[in-house]
Amino acid sequence: MKISTKGRYALRLMLDLAMHTEGGCVSIKSIAQRQGISEKYLEQIIKMLSAAGLVASTRGKQGGYRLTKTPEEYTVGEILRVTEGSLAPVSCLDEEHRCENCDDCVTIEIWQNVLDAINEVVDSITLSYLVEKQKTKKTCCNKG
Repeated sequence: MKISTKGRYALRLMLDLAMHTEGGCVSIKSIAQRQGISEKYLEQIIKMLSAAGLVASTRGKQGGYRLTKTPEEYTVGEILRVTEGSLAPVSCLDEEHRCENCDDCVTIEIWQNVLDAINEVVDSITLSYLVEKQKTKKTCCNKG
């Protein structure tokens, strides 16, 4: 399994929002500048996050985006699943793509264990945890 730039940038976008929403909404332009990511690409990602209810938008001069919950309520897994879909290492584990051999296949147990381990890690890390870790760094979201 490989996380795409969409998933990685979604985490950076959400982290940036968590670190900069004290004054209200945050513009995509300001996130793009701090993160060094194209505004157009961030707009695609924010649409996915918004459709899933993870962020809300406000129009107008002071408009932009904000989190819909506290950083403690978001997990890395939740954010990645919105942008990446299933985190399964093989399609056999997706209900939509189950092959006819799954009931007799012994290797499916390996892939299920891999998926369980991935889920355990990404579902145990909160956005709040990432905010605290980021505060100790001198780059990325600490700009501006």
